[in-house]
Amino acid sequence: MHLRQSAVQYSCLWLILVATVLRLGFGGALGLGIDESYMVASGRVLSLGYFDHPPAAWWLSWGAAHLFGSEAPIIVRLPFIGLFALSTWLMYRLGGFWAALLLNLSPVFGVTTGTWVLPDGPLDCALLGAALCLMRALERGTLGWWLGAGLCAGLALFSKYSAVLTLAGAGGFLLTSPQHRRLLAGWKPWLALAVAALVFSPVLLWNAQHGWASLAFQGGRAEGLRFHPFAPLATLGGEALFVLPWIWAPMMVVWIAQVRRGLREWRSWLLCWLAAPPIVVFALIAAWSGHRVLFHWAAPGYLMLFPLLGQAVEERIGQPPVRRLIWGTAGFVVLAVAVVATQVRFDWLPLAQFVRRDPDIEAVDWTSLRAELALPPGAVVGVPNWRDAGKIAYALGPDVTTICLNRDARQFGFAVPAQRFVGRDMLILAPEHGDRVPQEFEGIFGAIEQLAPVPVRHAGRTLFSIAVFRASHLRAWPPPG
Repeated sequence: MHLRQSAVQYSCLWLILVATVLRLGFGGALGLGIDESYMVASGRVLSLGYFDHPPAAWWLSWGAAHLFGSEAPIIVRLPFIGLFALSTWLMYRLGGFWAALLLNLSPVFGVTTGTWVLPDGPLDCALLGAALCLMRALERGTLGWWLGAGLCAGLALFSKYSAVLTLAGAGGFLLTSPQHRRLLAGWKPWLALAVAALVFSPVLLWNAQHGWASLAFQGGRAEGLRFHPFAPLATLGGEALFVLPWIWAPMMVVWIAQVRRGLREWRSWLLCWLAAPPIVVFALIAAWSGHRVLFHWAAPGYLMLFPLLGQAVEERIGQPPVRRLIWGTAGFVVLAVAVVATQVRFDWLPLAQFVRRDPDIEAVDWTSLRAELALPPGAVVGVPNWRDAGKIAYALGPDVTTICLNRDARQFGFAVPAQRFVGRDMLILAPEHGDRVPQEFEGIFGAIEQLAPVPVRHAGRTLFSIAVFRASHLRAWPPPG
Protein backbone atom coordinates (compact mmCIF):
# COMPACT_ATOMS: atom_id res chain seq x y z
CA MET A 1 0.00 0.00 0.00
CA HIS A 2 2.82 2.38 0.92
CA LEU A 3 4.66 1.62 -2.32
CA ARG A 4 1.50 2.27 -4.34
CA GLN A 5 0.94 5.60 -2.56
CA SER A 6 4.55 6.63 -3.23
CA ALA A 7 4.12 5.76 -6.92
CA VAL A 8 0.99 7.91 -7.12
CA GLN A 9 2.82 10.81 -5.46
CA TYR A 10 5.65 10.52 -7.96
CA SER A 11 3.06 10.53 -10.75
CA CYS A 12 1.60 13.74 -9.36
CA LEU A 13 5.04 15.34 -9.13
CA TRP A 14 5.72 14.38 -12.75
CA LEU A 15 2.36 15.87 -13.72
CA ILE A 16 3.30 19.11 -11.99
CA LEU A 17 6.72 19.19 -13.65
CA VAL A 18 5.48 18.49 -17.19
CA ALA A 19 2.50 20.82 -16.89
CA THR A 20 4.68 23.62 -15.50
CA VAL A 21 7.15 23.29 -18.38
CA LEU A 22 4.27 23.50 -20.86
CA ARG A 23 2.88 26.57 -19.12
CA LEU A 24 6.26 28.26 -19.17
CA GLY A 25 6.41 27.75 -22.92
CA PHE A 26 2.83 28.92 -23.37
CA GLY A 27 3.29 31.92 -21.09
CA GLY A 28 6.44 32.96 -22.92
CA ALA A 29 4.90 32.66 -26.39
CA LEU A 30 1.84 34.85 -25.83
CA GLY A 31 1.77 38.54 -25.15
CA LEU A 32 -0.35 39.84 -22.32
CA GLY A 33 -4.08 39.93 -22.95
CA ILE A 34 -6.23 43.01 -22.37
CA ASP A 35 -6.96 42.31 -18.71
CA GLU A 36 -3.38 41.25 -18.04
CA SER A 37 -1.88 44.35 -19.65
CA TYR A 38 -4.32 46.52 -17.73
CA MET A 39 -3.43 44.87 -14.41
CA VAL A 40 0.33 45.07 -14.94
CA ALA A 41 0.29 48.64 -16.24
CA SER A 42 -2.19 50.20 -13.81
CA GLY A 43 -0.69 48.12 -10.99
CA ARG A 44 2.70 49.79 -11.26
CA VAL A 45 1.58 51.96 -8.35
CA LEU A 46 1.43 49.66 -5.32
CA SER A 47 -1.72 50.01 -3.22
CA LEU A 48 -3.66 48.31 -0.42
CA GLY A 49 -6.64 48.10 -2.75
CA TYR A 50 -7.54 48.32 -6.42
CA PHE A 51 -10.67 49.32 -8.28
CA ASP A 52 -11.46 45.95 -9.85
CA HIS A 53 -10.28 43.36 -7.33
CA PRO A 54 -8.44 42.91 -4.04
CA PRO A 55 -4.64 43.18 -4.19
CA ALA A 56 -3.24 39.63 -4.43
CA ALA A 57 -2.85 39.31 -8.20
CA TRP A 58 -1.68 42.92 -8.58
CA TRP A 59 0.96 42.45 -5.90
CA LEU A 60 2.19 39.21 -7.46
CA SER A 61 2.79 40.74 -10.90
CA TRP A 62 4.30 43.88 -9.34
CA GLY A 63 6.61 41.79 -7.17
CA ALA A 64 7.79 39.62 -10.06
CA ALA A 65 8.48 42.66 -12.24
CA HIS A 66 10.55 44.34 -9.53
CA LEU A 67 12.35 41.17 -8.48
CA PHE A 68 13.54 40.39 -12.01
CA GLY A 69 13.67 43.97 -13.32
CA SER A 70 11.38 43.19 -16.24
CA GLU A 71 7.71 43.24 -17.21
CA ALA A 72 8.15 40.56 -19.89
CA PRO A 73 5.05 38.33 -20.10
CA ILE A 74 6.82 35.24 -18.79
CA ILE A 75 8.19 37.21 -15.81
CA VAL A 76 4.90 38.67 -14.59
CA ARG A 77 3.19 35.30 -15.19
CA LEU A 78 5.73 33.32 -13.15
CA PRO A 79 3.91 33.68 -9.79
CA PHE A 80 0.68 32.43 -11.34
CA ILE A 81 2.36 29.43 -12.96
CA GLY A 82 3.98 28.62 -9.63
CA LEU A 83 0.70 28.97 -7.75
CA PHE A 84 -1.01 26.55 -10.10
CA ALA A 85 1.73 23.99 -9.48
CA LEU A 86 0.84 24.34 -5.79
CA SER A 87 -2.88 24.14 -6.65
CA THR A 88 -2.26 20.86 -8.44
CA TRP A 89 -0.59 19.41 -5.35
CA LEU A 90 -3.41 20.64 -3.11
CA MET A 91 -5.96 19.07 -5.45
CA TYR A 92 -4.02 15.81 -5.28
CA ARG A 93 -4.18 15.95 -1.48
CA LEU A 94 -7.93 16.56 -1.65
CA GLY A 95 -8.99 14.18 -4.39
CA GLY A 96 -6.10 12.06 -5.65
CA PHE A 97 -4.11 11.90 -8.86
CA TRP A 98 -7.02 11.81 -11.29
CA ALA A 99 -8.59 14.90 -9.75
CA ALA A 100 -5.25 16.72 -10.18
CA LEU A 101 -4.91 15.56 -13.77
CA LEU A 102 -8.45 16.56 -14.72
CA LEU A 103 -7.92 19.98 -13.14
CA ASN A 104 -4.94 20.51 -15.45
CA LEU A 105 -6.92 19.36 -18.50
CA SER A 106 -9.79 21.79 -17.96
CA PRO A 107 -8.95 24.96 -19.97
CA VAL A 108 -10.50 27.47 -17.58
CA PHE A 109 -8.18 26.13 -14.88
CA GLY A 110 -5.17 24.50 -16.54
CA VAL A 111 -4.68 27.10 -19.28
CA THR A 112 -5.99 30.51 -18.20
CA THR A 113 -5.95 30.35 -14.39
CA GLY A 114 -2.71 28.39 -14.46
CA THR A 115 -0.85 30.86 -16.66
CA TRP A 116 -2.34 34.33 -16.97
CA VAL A 117 -2.11 37.40 -14.73
CA LEU A 118 -5.61 37.17 -13.28
CA PRO A 119 -7.08 37.09 -9.74
CA ASP A 120 -8.25 33.51 -10.30
CA GLY A 121 -4.77 32.01 -9.82
CA PRO A 122 -4.25 33.09 -6.21
CA LEU A 123 -7.99 32.70 -5.56
CA ASP A 124 -8.13 29.03 -6.57
CA CYS A 125 -4.91 28.16 -4.75
CA ALA A 126 -6.13 29.81 -1.55
CA LEU A 127 -9.56 28.16 -1.79
CA LEU A 128 -7.99 24.72 -2.20
CA GLY A 129 -5.77 25.43 0.78
CA ALA A 130 -8.79 26.52 2.81
CA ALA A 131 -10.77 23.41 1.82
CA LEU A 132 -7.89 21.08 2.72
CA CYS A 133 -7.23 22.81 6.07
CA LEU A 134 -10.94 22.81 6.90
CA MET A 135 -11.20 19.10 6.13
CA ARG A 136 -8.21 18.35 8.36
CA ALA A 137 -9.61 20.60 11.10
CA LEU A 138 -12.91 18.71 11.00
CA GLU A 139 -11.05 15.39 11.13
CA ARG A 140 -8.60 16.23 13.91
CA GLY A 141 -9.95 19.31 15.66
CA THR A 142 -6.48 20.81 16.15
CA LEU A 143 -6.11 24.57 16.40
CA GLY A 144 -3.38 24.71 13.75
CA TRP A 145 -5.66 23.41 11.03
CA TRP A 146 -8.40 25.86 11.99
CA LEU A 147 -5.92 28.73 11.84
CA GLY A 148 -4.70 27.45 8.46
CA ALA A 149 -8.28 27.39 7.18
CA GLY A 150 -8.79 30.96 8.36
CA LEU A 151 -5.53 32.17 6.83
CA CYS A 152 -6.26 30.56 3.47
CA ALA A 153 -9.84 31.86 3.52
CA GLY A 154 -8.48 35.35 4.15
CA LEU A 155 -6.03 34.99 1.27
CA ALA A 156 -8.88 33.90 -0.97
CA LEU A 157 -10.83 37.05 -0.04
CA PHE A 158 -7.61 39.02 -0.57
CA SER A 159 -7.60 37.66 -4.15
CA LYS A 160 -11.22 38.05 -5.28
CA TYR A 161 -14.45 39.13 -3.61
CA SER A 162 -16.38 36.14 -4.95
CA ALA A 163 -14.47 33.94 -2.48
CA VAL A 164 -17.17 34.88 0.01
CA LEU A 165 -19.54 32.52 -1.84
CA THR A 166 -17.32 29.50 -1.25
CA LEU A 167 -16.87 30.49 2.38
CA ALA A 168 -20.63 30.73 2.71
CA GLY A 169 -20.74 27.14 1.48
CA ALA A 170 -18.52 26.15 4.42
CA GLY A 171 -21.01 27.78 6.75
CA GLY A 172 -23.85 25.92 5.07
CA PHE A 173 -22.03 22.65 5.63
CA LEU A 174 -21.52 23.30 9.33
CA LEU A 175 -25.19 24.17 9.74
CA THR A 176 -26.48 21.09 7.91
CA SER A 177 -24.09 18.44 9.24
CA PRO A 178 -25.41 17.23 12.63
CA GLN A 179 -22.05 15.85 13.74
CA HIS A 180 -20.30 19.16 13.01
CA ARG A 181 -23.01 21.67 13.92
CA ARG A 182 -21.96 21.55 17.56
CA LEU A 183 -18.60 23.06 16.54
CA LEU A 184 -20.33 26.39 16.02
CA ALA A 185 -20.84 26.55 19.78
CA GLY A 186 -17.05 26.44 20.22
CA TRP A 187 -14.47 29.13 19.59
CA LYS A 188 -12.21 27.57 16.95
CA PRO A 189 -14.39 28.18 13.84
CA TRP A 190 -14.98 31.76 14.97
CA LEU A 191 -11.27 32.30 15.51
CA ALA A 192 -10.67 31.05 11.96
CA LEU A 193 -13.28 33.52 10.72
CA ALA A 194 -11.58 36.31 12.65
CA VAL A 195 -8.23 35.43 11.06
CA ALA A 196 -9.84 35.56 7.60
CA ALA A 197 -11.36 38.96 8.39
CA LEU A 198 -8.00 40.25 9.65
CA VAL A 199 -6.24 39.22 6.44
CA PHE A 200 -9.00 40.87 4.39
CA SER A 201 -9.12 44.05 6.50
CA PRO A 202 -6.66 46.12 4.39
CA VAL A 203 -9.09 45.80 1.47
CA LEU A 204 -11.90 47.17 3.61
CA LEU A 205 -9.65 50.00 4.79
CA TRP A 206 -8.80 50.97 1.21
CA ASN A 207 -12.47 50.86 0.19
CA ALA A 208 -13.46 53.03 3.15
CA GLN A 209 -10.86 55.60 2.11
CA HIS A 210 -12.00 55.57 -1.54
CA GLY A 211 -15.77 55.76 -1.28
CA TRP A 212 -16.24 51.97 -1.35
CA ALA A 213 -15.45 52.18 -5.07
CA SER A 214 -14.31 48.60 -5.57
CA LEU A 215 -17.12 46.94 -3.63
CA ALA A 216 -19.68 49.16 -5.33
CA PHE A 217 -18.30 48.31 -8.76
CA GLN A 218 -18.39 44.56 -8.23
CA GLY A 219 -21.73 44.66 -6.43
CA GLY A 220 -23.21 46.70 -9.26
CA ARG A 221 -22.65 43.81 -11.65
CA ALA A 222 -25.55 41.98 -9.98
CA GLU A 223 -27.97 44.85 -10.54
CA GLY A 224 -30.71 44.70 -13.14
CA LEU A 225 -34.39 45.15 -13.72
CA ARG A 226 -35.18 42.79 -16.58
CA PHE A 227 -35.98 39.10 -16.36
CA HIS A 228 -34.03 36.80 -18.70
CA PRO A 229 -35.57 33.33 -18.23
CA PHE A 230 -33.07 31.48 -20.42
CA ALA A 231 -29.96 33.33 -19.26
CA PRO A 232 -29.13 30.83 -16.48
CA LEU A 233 -29.11 28.00 -19.03
CA ALA A 234 -26.87 30.02 -21.34
CA THR A 235 -24.56 30.75 -18.41
CA LEU A 236 -24.34 27.09 -17.46
CA GLY A 237 -23.71 26.20 -21.11
CA GLY A 238 -20.87 28.70 -21.33
CA GLU A 239 -19.37 27.37 -18.11
CA ALA A 240 -19.54 23.86 -19.57
CA LEU A 241 -17.53 25.02 -22.59
CA PHE A 242 -14.92 26.62 -20.36
CA VAL A 243 -14.58 23.50 -18.21
CA LEU A 244 -14.92 21.20 -21.28
CA PRO A 245 -18.35 19.63 -21.87
CA TRP A 246 -17.15 16.04 -21.46
CA ILE A 247 -15.63 16.95 -18.07
CA TRP A 248 -18.52 19.20 -16.99
CA ALA A 249 -21.31 16.68 -17.71
CA PRO A 250 -19.96 13.78 -15.59
CA MET A 251 -18.99 16.33 -12.95
CA MET A 252 -22.64 17.40 -12.72
CA VAL A 253 -23.76 13.76 -12.57
CA VAL A 254 -21.35 13.04 -9.71
CA TRP A 255 -22.41 16.22 -7.88
CA ILE A 256 -26.11 15.41 -8.11
CA ALA A 257 -25.48 11.83 -7.01
CA GLN A 258 -23.53 13.02 -3.95
CA VAL A 259 -26.25 15.52 -3.04
CA ARG A 260 -28.83 12.74 -3.21
CA ARG A 261 -26.70 10.59 -0.89
CA GLY A 262 -26.67 13.48 1.57
CA LEU A 263 -24.67 13.08 4.76
CA ARG A 264 -23.58 9.48 4.33
CA GLU A 265 -20.03 10.70 3.66
CA TRP A 266 -19.42 14.10 5.23
CA ARG A 267 -16.29 14.93 3.18
CA SER A 268 -18.27 14.67 -0.04
CA TRP A 269 -21.09 16.65 1.54
CA LEU A 270 -18.58 19.39 2.43
CA LEU A 271 -17.32 19.57 -1.17
CA CYS A 272 -20.89 19.73 -2.46
CA TRP A 273 -21.60 22.67 -0.19
CA LEU A 274 -18.39 24.48 -1.15
CA ALA A 275 -19.27 24.06 -4.83
CA ALA A 276 -22.90 25.10 -4.69
CA PRO A 277 -22.94 28.88 -4.00
CA PRO A 278 -20.74 30.07 -6.91
CA ILE A 279 -22.48 27.84 -9.46
CA VAL A 280 -26.02 28.56 -8.29
CA VAL A 281 -25.66 32.25 -7.45
CA PHE A 282 -24.08 33.32 -10.74
CA ALA A 283 -26.64 31.32 -12.73
CA LEU A 284 -29.43 33.09 -10.83
CA ILE A 285 -27.83 36.51 -11.22
CA ALA A 286 -27.81 35.98 -14.98
CA ALA A 287 -31.62 35.80 -14.86
CA TRP A 288 -32.02 39.45 -13.85
CA SER A 289 -28.69 41.23 -14.15
CA GLY A 290 -28.32 44.01 -16.66
CA HIS A 291 -24.66 43.07 -16.99
CA ARG A 292 -23.15 40.06 -18.70
CA VAL A 293 -22.22 37.25 -16.31
CA LEU A 294 -18.80 36.00 -17.37
CA PHE A 295 -18.48 32.25 -17.53
CA HIS A 296 -15.33 31.97 -15.44
CA TRP A 297 -16.92 33.65 -12.42
CA ALA A 298 -18.40 30.35 -11.25
CA ALA A 299 -15.13 28.45 -11.71
CA PRO A 300 -14.43 28.19 -7.92
CA GLY A 301 -17.59 26.12 -7.63
CA TYR A 302 -16.44 23.63 -10.24
CA LEU A 303 -13.00 23.63 -8.62
CA MET A 304 -14.49 21.96 -5.55
CA LEU A 305 -16.09 19.20 -7.62
CA PHE A 306 -12.85 17.84 -9.09
CA PRO A 307 -12.14 15.66 -6.01
CA LEU A 308 -15.55 14.00 -6.45
CA LEU A 309 -14.99 13.52 -10.18
CA GLY A 310 -11.45 12.23 -9.56
CA GLN A 311 -12.78 9.59 -7.17
CA ALA A 312 -15.37 8.49 -9.74
CA VAL A 313 -12.68 8.23 -12.43
CA GLU A 314 -10.39 6.23 -10.15
CA GLU A 315 -13.16 3.70 -9.65
CA ARG A 316 -13.62 3.35 -13.43
CA ILE A 317 -10.10 3.89 -14.78
CA GLY A 318 -9.86 0.23 -15.74
CA GLN A 319 -12.57 0.78 -18.36
CA PRO A 320 -11.06 1.46 -21.83
CA PRO A 321 -13.56 4.24 -22.77
CA VAL A 322 -12.62 6.21 -19.64
CA ARG A 323 -8.88 5.89 -20.32
CA ARG A 324 -9.33 6.86 -23.97
CA LEU A 325 -11.37 9.91 -23.01
CA ILE A 326 -8.76 11.13 -20.53
CA TRP A 327 -5.73 10.66 -22.76
CA GLY A 328 -7.66 11.96 -25.76
CA THR A 329 -8.48 15.09 -23.78
CA ALA A 330 -4.82 15.47 -22.83
CA GLY A 331 -3.81 15.28 -26.48
CA PHE A 332 -6.53 17.72 -27.51
CA VAL A 333 -5.56 20.32 -24.89
CA VAL A 334 -1.82 20.08 -25.58
CA LEU A 335 -2.41 20.36 -29.34
CA ALA A 336 -4.75 23.35 -28.92
CA VAL A 337 -2.26 25.13 -26.68
CA ALA A 338 0.56 24.44 -29.15
CA VAL A 339 -1.48 25.80 -32.08
CA VAL A 340 -2.38 28.98 -30.19
CA ALA A 341 1.16 29.56 -28.92
CA THR A 342 2.85 29.04 -32.29
CA GLN A 343 0.24 31.13 -34.10
CA VAL A 344 0.76 34.06 -31.77
CA ARG A 345 4.53 33.71 -31.92
CA PHE A 346 4.98 33.04 -35.66
CA ASP A 347 1.68 34.19 -37.24
CA TRP A 348 1.49 31.12 -39.50
CA LEU A 349 -2.30 30.96 -39.88
CA PRO A 350 -4.04 33.52 -42.18
CA LEU A 351 -6.73 34.26 -39.59
CA ALA A 352 -7.16 37.88 -40.62
CA GLN A 353 -8.67 36.75 -43.94
CA PHE A 354 -11.54 34.90 -42.28
CA VAL A 355 -12.51 36.96 -39.22
CA ARG A 356 -13.68 40.52 -38.75
CA ARG A 357 -11.08 41.35 -36.09
CA ASP A 358 -7.68 39.70 -36.09
CA PRO A 359 -7.40 37.78 -32.78
CA ASP A 360 -3.64 38.39 -32.76
CA ILE A 361 -4.38 42.04 -31.88
CA GLU A 362 -5.28 41.07 -28.32
CA ALA A 363 -2.80 38.20 -27.96
CA VAL A 364 0.40 40.09 -28.83
CA ASP A 365 2.06 43.00 -27.08
CA TRP A 366 1.99 46.29 -28.95
CA THR A 367 5.64 46.93 -28.15
CA SER A 368 6.39 48.09 -31.70
CA LEU A 369 4.83 51.40 -30.57
CA ARG A 370 7.99 52.18 -28.61
CA ALA A 371 10.12 52.39 -31.74
CA GLU A 372 7.38 54.01 -33.84
CA LEU A 373 6.75 56.84 -31.36
CA ALA A 374 10.22 57.11 -29.74
CA LEU A 375 8.82 59.06 -26.81
CA PRO A 376 11.24 60.55 -24.26
CA PRO A 377 11.02 59.52 -20.58
CA GLY A 378 8.37 61.54 -18.78
CA ALA A 379 6.15 61.96 -21.83
CA VAL A 380 2.39 61.78 -21.22
CA VAL A 381 0.00 59.76 -23.36
CA GLY A 382 -3.78 59.87 -23.08
CA VAL A 383 -6.01 56.99 -24.23
CA PRO A 384 -9.81 57.23 -24.52
CA ASN A 385 -10.67 53.92 -22.74
CA TRP A 386 -9.15 51.70 -20.05
CA ARG A 387 -8.82 48.58 -22.23
CA ASP A 388 -6.64 50.27 -24.82
CA ALA A 389 -4.89 52.24 -22.08
CA GLY A 390 -3.74 48.96 -20.54
CA LYS A 391 -2.29 47.61 -23.80
CA ILE A 392 -0.64 50.92 -24.68
CA ALA A 393 0.72 51.63 -21.18
CA TYR A 394 2.24 48.15 -21.02
CA ALA A 395 3.73 48.52 -24.51
CA LEU A 396 5.29 51.94 -23.86
CA GLY A 397 6.73 50.90 -20.50
CA PRO A 398 6.89 52.64 -17.12
CA ASP A 399 9.05 55.55 -18.38
CA VAL A 400 6.05 56.96 -20.26
CA THR A 401 3.02 58.05 -18.25
CA THR A 402 -0.23 56.73 -19.71
CA ILE A 403 -3.53 58.13 -18.46
CA CYS A 404 -7.08 57.12 -19.28
CA LEU A 405 -9.17 60.03 -20.60
CA ASN A 406 -12.51 58.54 -19.67
CA ARG A 407 -14.82 58.88 -16.69
CA ASP A 408 -14.65 55.08 -16.46
CA ALA A 409 -10.89 54.91 -15.97
CA ARG A 410 -10.93 51.89 -13.59
CA GLN A 411 -7.64 51.57 -11.70
CA PHE A 412 -5.97 54.20 -13.92
CA GLY A 413 -8.24 56.73 -12.22
CA PHE A 414 -6.56 55.94 -8.87
CA ALA A 415 -3.00 55.16 -9.98
CA VAL A 416 -2.51 58.02 -12.47
CA PRO A 417 -5.61 60.25 -12.29
CA ALA A 418 -5.99 62.55 -15.28
CA GLN A 419 -6.63 65.60 -13.07
CA ARG A 420 -2.96 65.53 -12.04
CA PHE A 421 -2.04 66.53 -15.58
CA VAL A 422 -4.19 69.65 -15.98
CA GLY A 423 -2.14 72.17 -17.91
CA ARG A 424 0.05 69.50 -19.56
CA ASP A 425 0.50 68.70 -23.24
CA MET A 426 0.22 65.10 -24.36
CA LEU A 427 -0.31 62.70 -27.23
CA ILE A 428 -3.70 61.05 -27.57
CA LEU A 429 -3.59 57.52 -28.99
CA ALA A 430 -6.90 56.07 -30.20
CA PRO A 431 -6.80 52.47 -31.49
CA GLU A 432 -10.55 52.64 -32.16
CA HIS A 433 -12.87 55.42 -33.34
CA GLY A 434 -10.08 57.91 -33.90
CA ASP A 435 -12.47 60.02 -35.93
CA ARG A 436 -14.39 60.82 -32.74
CA VAL A 437 -11.44 62.22 -30.80
CA PRO A 438 -11.58 65.86 -32.02
CA GLN A 439 -15.27 66.15 -31.20
CA GLU A 440 -15.15 64.26 -27.88
CA PHE A 441 -12.22 66.26 -26.52
CA GLU A 442 -13.15 69.62 -28.00
CA GLY A 443 -12.94 72.25 -25.30
CA ILE A 444 -11.06 69.98 -22.89
CA PHE A 445 -7.72 70.84 -24.53
CA GLY A 446 -6.50 74.16 -25.80
CA ALA A 447 -5.87 72.64 -29.25
CA ILE A 448 -5.89 69.21 -30.89
CA GLU A 449 -3.88 68.43 -34.01
CA GLN A 450 -4.11 65.12 -35.85
CA LEU A 451 -0.80 63.48 -36.75
CA ALA A 452 0.07 60.52 -38.96
CA PRO A 453 -1.22 57.21 -37.59
CA VAL A 454 1.27 54.72 -36.16
CA PRO A 455 1.18 51.02 -37.03
CA VAL A 456 1.31 48.13 -34.60
CA ARG A 457 3.50 45.46 -36.16
CA HIS A 458 3.86 41.76 -35.46
CA ALA A 459 5.84 39.05 -37.23
CA GLY A 460 6.66 41.33 -40.15
CA ARG A 461 3.15 42.61 -40.86
CA THR A 462 0.96 45.49 -39.72
CA LEU A 463 -1.85 44.32 -37.47
CA PHE A 464 -3.64 47.67 -37.36
CA SER A 465 -2.97 51.40 -37.05
CA ILE A 466 -3.55 53.77 -34.15
CA ALA A 467 -4.80 57.32 -34.65
CA VAL A 468 -2.48 59.91 -33.08
CA PHE A 469 -3.26 63.47 -31.94
CA ARG A 470 -1.13 66.17 -30.38
CA ALA A 471 -3.20 67.72 -27.60
CA SER A 472 -2.11 70.99 -26.01
CA HIS A 473 -2.94 72.18 -22.48
CA LEU A 474 -5.43 69.94 -20.70
CA ARG A 475 -7.86 72.53 -19.29
CA ALA A 476 -9.80 70.45 -16.79
CA TRP A 477 -10.63 66.91 -15.70
CA PRO A 478 -13.16 65.47 -15.38
CA PRO A 479 -14.82 67.32 -18.25
CA PRO A 480 -17.84 69.42 -17.33
CA GLY A 481 -21.31 68.12 -18.05
